[in-house]
Amino acid sequence: MERKAKCMREKFKKGELVIGGHAFLTDPCITELFGYHGFEFVWIDAEHGAFTLPCVQSHIQAAASADTASIVRIAWNDPVLAKPVLEMGPDGIIFPYIRTPEEARKAMAACMYPPKGIRGFGPRRANQYGVLEDREYLDAVDDSLLRMVQVEHRDAVECLEDILAVEGLDLIVVGPCDLSASYGMIGQTHDARMEMIYDTIAEKCKRLGKPFGVSLGPSDEEGIKNWIDRGAVFMGCADDMNYMRMGSMKTLTMVRDYVRSRRQSI
Repeated sequence: MERKAKCMREKFKKGELVIGGHAFLTDPCITELFGYHGFEFVWIDAEHGAFTLPCVQSHIQAAASADTASIVRIAWNDPVLAKPVLEMGPDGIIFPYIRTPEEARKAMAACMYPPKGIRGFGPRRANQYGVLEDREYLDAVDDSLLRMVQVEHRDAVECLEDILAVEGLDLIVVGPCDLSASYGMIGQTHDARMEMIYDTIAEKCKRLGKPFGVSLGPSDEEGIKNWIDRGAVFMGCADDMNYMRMGSMKTLTMVRDYVRSRRQSI
């Protein structure tokens, strides 16, 4: 029942880094490929990707088949969007653009059954299609899901301690692109002022003993190293489309350079 969530929580407690990739393309083979190649989780992006609910479930199932964790980012902090995804039994859920502790509490309430939350009872794949008896399922359900919120607005930074104190929250995930935009520096994710803000976030999390992670773009070696040095334990590194782009560009450049060198030698 606990699947990958328990394993990831244990790694977070030890300060061990968990690495994953983002899936924006709807073919579940993408998630399966990520898993087979060693990613410890796949970030199934239903916020920016063209995902229908059946697509999301197919990716969750593909992650399970490849022995990797399924982490679904829903489109908004809305219990109506969270409910059907939770019934599919993902290993984690991410709520984007959380700005206040009240919004974080709303997100956590959507994940938990009464009296802790407001989640309606209707598990489907989450209880293995009825293989798990209701009592067995309910006793383990809170531990079987990683509950995460994204810090991607300056408002969240200003009240971060209160957000971190919200019951049920396992992890915050920093989104540098939108966070920089909220400070009027869109696209300037490595500006010295933003680096100071990231440091502040990390310091607050470590002081309160709360794990934190980050979502990064393609080939951001500087960002990867900086966040590892800060103590991030959850890292989403680039996405399927960018991996395809980078691989295509690398191959094309190699072929064209070789053809050019042959011509020059003749």
